[in-house]
Amino acid sequence: MASKDNRDDEEARRILNRIGQESDPSGSLMTRATRKVRDHVEASDADQEDWIELWGTRIGRILGLILLVVLVGWLSSMFFGG
Repeated sequence: MASKDNRDDEEARRILNRIGQESDPSGSLMTRATRKVRDHVEASDADQEDWIELWGTRIGRILGLILLVVLVGWLSSMFFGG
């Protein structure tokens, strides 16, 4: 029973720390958004010990961003370019 209470307390602290980090008023909205995009592209959520997963995730996300930019450019040229 004590073990379950201890795990619940740890989970609650982890959730509160995450909320505190996400709602940190020290940075502007643009700073937080930039940081989130950078962490996403750098694959901060991937296993740092597995270099294949890390680099595969980074390459895939960078290619996805490049594809997004190309598609937005193409669609805007079709729409606005005539």
